[in-house]
Amino acid sequence: MEGPTPVSALIHAATLVVAGVFLIIRCSILFESSESVLMVVSVIGALTSFFAASVGLFQNDLKRVIAYSTCSQLGYMVFIAGLSHYSVSLFHVANHAVFKALLFLSAGCVIHGMSDEQDLRKMGGLLNLFPVSYTMILIGSLALVGTPFLTGFYSKDCILELAVAKHTTVGNFCYFLGCSAAFCTSFYSFRLVFLTFVNPTNTYKKYIEHAHEAPITMVFPLIILGLGAIFYGFLSRDLVIGLGSLFFNNVHTNYYNFNLVDSEFLAA
Repeated sequence: MEGPTPVSALIHAATLVVAGVFLIIRCSILFESSESVLMVVSVIGALTSFFAASVGLFQNDLKRVIAYSTCSQLGYMVFIAGLSHYSVSLFHVANHAVFKALLFLSAGCVIHGMSDEQDLRKMGGLLNLFPVSYTMILIGSLALVGTPFLTGFYSKDCILELAVAKHTTVGNFCYFLGCSAAFCTSFYSFRLVFLTFVNPTNTYKKYIEHAHEAPITMVFPLIILGLGAIFYGFLSRDLVIGLGSLFFNNVHTNYYNFNLVDSEFLAA
């Protein structure tokens, strides 16, 4: 699904691609009626998360790497919904929207400043030319891989903890593929940062001569999203998936699903 960068930020982060996940969440009462359907949803979600992450390892287009990470995160949302934790799935939808919009818009600033060049192999050495975009992509990437105390950590860590706390074959399968996908995500995210900003430049001289940081009208939304990528997960965690929270009270499965307690005190 290709489009201009602002459109990509909108459809990949918060609207179109997560519509299927939202439909599963809204229809949770139907899914809970069949254990076999839940198992199929979990297995497909886990396979999707790992497959998309592994494909992202070999992409050389700046936006395509971020797009495949979206597919991988959708797998997390689906398989945790298949494990009957719809509130956590919705929490990851909201968290993912923040840092994925940040990544896409920051990538758009780099592409704009590089005369519409998107190939990672034709970039490099842009750290001093795009300091703000570099900072925002780094923050978004750290949130994406689940760095502790950033937004992505609170939902991804909870998803993986809940999968292993199920103590079932399907739960262990989802946990294993989820951890493998997280490793791949870390690899291609820092590969993107390295090839774009740190690696010695490999682009045309005229592109470097005309390279420039984005104007304030493009940078200001990045700063807002950057703050969200740092603080949003921490500020909203107890509201959405905290023990005893009534935020998701309309989903009947939360009344008898106590795995959140297990994940909360898993270390003990």
